[in-house]
Amino acid sequence: MKNYSSTNQERRFKAYVSTLGTTQLHLRNPYIIAWWSAAFPGFGHLLLSKYLRGFALFLWEMFINIMSNLNLGIFYSFTGNIEMAKSVLDPRWLLLYLPVYIYAIWDSYRTSVDLNKVYLLAERENADYTSFNITGMEINYLDKRRPFMAVIWSLLTPGLGQLYIHRIITAIFVTSWFIIYVYFSGLLKAVHHLFLGQINLATEALDPFWLLFLPSIYGFAVYDSYVNTVENNKLFESEQRKFLKKNYQQYRVKIPAHHEVN
Repeated sequence: MKNYSSTNQERRFKAYVSTLGTTQLHLRNPYIIAWWSAAFPGFGHLLLSKYLRGFALFLWEMFINIMSNLNLGIFYSFTGNIEMAKSVLDPRWLLLYLPVYIYAIWDSYRTSVDLNKVYLLAERENADYTSFNITGMEINYLDKRRPFMAVIWSLLTPGLGQLYIHRIITAIFVTSWFIIYVYFSGLLKAVHHLFLGQINLATEALDPFWLLFLPSIYGFAVYDSYVNTVENNKLFESEQRKFLKKNYQQYRVKIPAHHEVN
């Protein structure tokens, strides 16, 4: 059940509140979006709520990275083992990586610029949209939440910040891959040995190939949850402002000109 049904007269909407989350248009810095695509292909598109394209690029990155041993090459190059880095890389797969990597950066930048223009048009049109959605499975509505809490939950476990602001699709996706990265990297096993003072065992337990995925997933989860919490708060204020103007602003108290107000 929704509290608004489209009249099919509107050209653009600023937001869409559904069971799975709140999707909205807002101004974004195209360079930031492109940077996230450079950090991990697919992340820039996920920030733009272009989920299908983002998931496709993300899975492509994972597949090519695994087949080419790219993370191992990065790890060995960072530690100064250049010859070892050359030996582990598979050029048959690595050369496939470059075109899609460049495309992800370019397309996220281009899409961000276009969506900024669409947002300005939608903001000017200021069409009504659903602000409350209730179904048998879930309830979603516009309200204000604390960006700081979204960051804290994302730092504890990537994906929880997205759950906090009801971005269900992104939350499931991020949390699932975080679990995969943590398991195969041996991170928790290394932490266990570290608490016991077994430094050598902790080092041996870590798999650098999977470990290098964690900074990207952590950074994305924190940034995405923070930005979307801030923008959801702005959207709530905008919707409330429009509602109050439409329903109450015309009922103004008229004070006679000769009446003196103390």
